[in-house]
Amino acid sequence: MTEGKGCPKHKGEGGSTVRRLCACLLGFTFVLLLVILLVWAILRPHKPRFVLQDVTVYAFNASMPNFLTTNIHVTITSRNPNHRIGVYYDKLDVYAIYRNQQITLRSSIPPSYQGHKEVDVWSPFIYGTAVPVAPFNSMTLTQEQAAGTIFLMVKVDGRVRWKVGTFTSRRYHLYVKCPAYIVFPKSTATAAQESAASEEGAVVKLQMLQKCSVAV
Repeated sequence: MTEGKGCPKHKGEGGSTVRRLCACLLGFTFVLLLVILLVWAILRPHKPRFVLQDVTVYAFNASMPNFLTTNIHVTITSRNPNHRIGVYYDKLDVYAIYRNQQITLRSSIPPSYQGHKEVDVWSPFIYGTAVPVAPFNSMTLTQEQAAGTIFLMVKVDGRVRWKVGTFTSRRYHLYVKCPAYIVFPKSTATAAQESAASEEGAVVKLQMLQKCSVAV
């Protein structure tokens, strides 16, 4: 009879231990979430801000059906708006898109670190020789070029890390889209012939100062 009376007591002690463990786990989770919230509230992290400064077109030849040859020089600035957070740009690729189709090769930007409130300037060439273009895009591209205005999207894809003090975060994917309206004052063929004899050799240079959309 003595042993039978002792069983409920042991069961009650086991349940009490489980409840204490659950309470500790919930308390730890609450404190962790509170710390994360406080850090976010204090630091207020913001995404880098990108601006497409200018575009210089040295070659834009769509005369061959369903193929495009380009040589475009772009200047892009990136600003870190954070007071206490640095940004590691581990990988950045720049290229051009026309109607959701990539029309240039990817140009890589060397890895770099961007400190608090710093501004970086990148000036890569994005180009492609006889790049295949979808037939419906090729037709529209030829029409827009003849009209004198082509809308491109300059994209930057990469990997970034955030640095707060001695802590460095994991890598995040960076997506940047910069609209670019390319205005040709003359037909591409005429401009190309004249630029070949000019000193600078550029078909057209445009000051953009176009803000880019950024997603991380």
